[in-house]
Amino acid sequence: MQMKKAEETVLLYSFIDEQKVQRIEQVLAKQKIKCKVLADEMYRQKIGYLLEIPGFTEMPIKEDGFVFPQEVMIFYNIKGKRLDQVLLALKNADIVHVKFKAVVTPFNMLWTLRRLCETLQREHAATVNKEDISDEK
Repeated sequence: MQMKKAEETVLLYSFIDEQKVQRIEQVLAKQKIKCKVLADEMYRQKIGYLLEIPGFTEMPIKEDGFVFPQEVMIFYNIKGKRLDQVLLALKNADIVHVKFKAVVTPFNMLWTLRRLCETLQREHAATVNKEDISDEK
């Protein structure tokens, strides 16, 4: 029996501009990639659950006021040259740069969306600080 290949998927989180979302969806559809826009409260859920991976269950909802002010794109089952193609297609479509991007790994699929967002934010801040330091030299 052959296992079904996991579908290429992009999760979009914290996007406010509906037109930008539609343009991203169009580009991804041409690439035959599934696109899923996540509601704000989905930050409580594990990445594996958001991707509908068997074995992940919904986490209980408890309000804690978390808000993530940056757009996030999460790529599942897209890596290497394929990821480069998809990013180039988005760039060629004049879609305004999304700073926070992640590729799903066996490790981070166990994380909540909130943890992934917070990790991306820390990594981005560290990169920006490194660039600032090297600019000063």
